[in-house]
Amino acid sequence: MKLQLPDSDITYFSNFMEHDRASSYFKKLKSSVPWRQDDIRVYGKLYPQPRLTALYGNNNRSYSYSGIVMKPLPFSDALLDIRKKISVLTNVEFTSCLLNLYRDGKDSNGWHSDDEKELGENPVIASVSLGQERYFHLRHKKLKQFKHKILLEHGSLLLMRGQTQHFWQHQIPKTTRPIGERINLTFRVIA
Repeated sequence: MKLQLPDSDITYFSNFMEHDRASSYFKKLKSSVPWRQDDIRVYGKLYPQPRLTALYGNNNRSYSYSGIVMKPLPFSDALLDIRKKISVLTNVEFTSCLLNLYRDGKDSNGWHSDDEKELGENPVIASVSLGQERYFHLRHKKLKQFKHKILLEHGSLLLMRGQTQHFWQHQIPKTTRPIGERINLTFRVIA
């Protein structure tokens, strides 16, 4: 489903991966990834990042955001399988994958754009969701009336391309509902 939002190229594939396969990947990644919790700087103060992360890649390029520098681990077989499936769909050879583990509703990702210089001019971001469904919020940077939210389902793929990161921010907000764990895989090309 193509989202009809101005200044964007965003497509959502709710059934990118069948349920049992998505569950298998979730279990494998949850137990095998060396998850870490970095400190992020917000208005000059350091806070523990409200989620766990890991970086994998095939070109040894580090990735920096919010004052954090991550060095990639070599792609695992599971990540290579998922990357291949995305590459067939998108015709993009992704070099890196940033993984996020949201342990519960208190874990979140604040408003941001994936516009770091190492991602290039118009980055392609392929975001796979495994585990607990979470709402993904979008807001236009200049046209404040344009907002959107979409429920990212288990086994789904959200693909952002073109000028999307120039004009839109996104977040996974906190929720007070008691919810389970979610793993998010964001495949990207780091030049």
